[in-house]
Amino acid sequence: MIDELDLAFDEKADRTKPRHRRSRGGKGKTSAAFLLTFVLLAVLGGGVYLGYNKVRGFFTAADYDGPGTGTVQVEIKESATLTDMGNALVDKDVVKSTAAFVNAADANPQGHNIRSGTYNLRSQMAAKDAVAMLLDPKSRVSTGVTIPEGKTANQVYALLSKATNIPVKDFEAAAKDPVALGVPAFWFNRTDGQKSTRSIEGFLFPDTYEFQPKGTAQDALRTMVAHFLKVAEKIDFVSTVEKERKISPYEALTVASLAQAEAGNDEDLGKVARVAYNRIYGGNFPCSCLQFDVGINYYYQLTGRPTKPSKDMTLAELTDPKNPYRTHNKAGLTPTPINNPGQAALEGAMKPPAGQWLYFVAIDKQGHSAFATTLDGQRKNEAIARKNGVL
Repeated sequence: MIDELDLAFDEKADRTKPRHRRSRGGKGKTSAAFLLTFVLLAVLGGGVYLGYNKVRGFFTAADYDGPGTGTVQVEIKESATLTDMGNALVDKDVVKSTAAFVNAADANPQGHNIRSGTYNLRSQMAAKDAVAMLLDPKSRVSTGVTIPEGKTANQVYALLSKATNIPVKDFEAAAKDPVALGVPAFWFNRTDGQKSTRSIEGFLFPDTYEFQPKGTAQDALRTMVAHFLKVAEKIDFVSTVEKERKISPYEALTVASLAQAEAGNDEDLGKVARVAYNRIYGGNFPCSCLQFDVGINYYYQLTGRPTKPSKDMTLAELTDPKNPYRTHNKAGLTPTPINNPGQAALEGAMKPPAGQWLYFVAIDKQGHSAFATTLDGQRKNEAIARKNGVL
């Protein structure tokens, strides 16, 4: 096993044996060796003080003095140990030895809280100063971007491109194979008899992300997909919708996206999802049609056409047979989700409140909706909406 004497001569530690996890036995042997050497020098007589300083140097990790100079960019990998970090810093001549960095990190109360990422550091700096800079958020180089709930994939690409300077076309190309980006193939199974269409839509989880400066479009989309899968697992989305809703996760994800587009606030997400389920699977609505106008606008966005308010849509537009995302005069859900829903929408589609609602309409400028079980009830709610100037 390499001991501290080895580290005094070697700038890098053994990458397979983190120095900050040494056993007490190893430290005891080192201390005993140090004491023995000191005693021998004392016995030899003369020059004890000089001999002590010389020997102490063998047991001190090589380190630079001072704050360093210039700017050096270093990447700290995900899940890197302190030894891994020290090795990366030695490679860029930021610190003189891995041992010095590990010791400095151990001595700092926050030393084990260094995050992965890319940092702007200095050349040939004292290890303790390197640790301090790695703990300073201002040293971290990252591209932060917030993706709001309900954005379509195309809108997400535009936000990512603006933040990262990666062309939109690169995101479009990367998104063509969602399975390659980490979406398990089973997510595209359907139980409603409709054709399975693979799309990244729905899997780009809305949140705030930090992307590495040299990352690719694939890297960014993979990160978002991985986050979606973690959230889905945390709320037990897959097994819950299969057992309680008796549908596939993809259908429930599509309902979540529809609710995200239709609901004006989080309070109504579950109720809108319940309306969707009642219309499609309840057997009490004409032709089991969804009749949500948001599918029309999604298709317009996909095909580069301007979107329009529901009140301005003609019957021909609502029932256009060339529009695969129409939900009027067509049974079932849309071919894919129509946006990327947040956790509240996923939970609303997974466990919607009980109710026989078949209709809803926004009734105020705060986005609250009123729900009804009959057409007469819907018309009364529409009258309220007109009175409030929202219909």
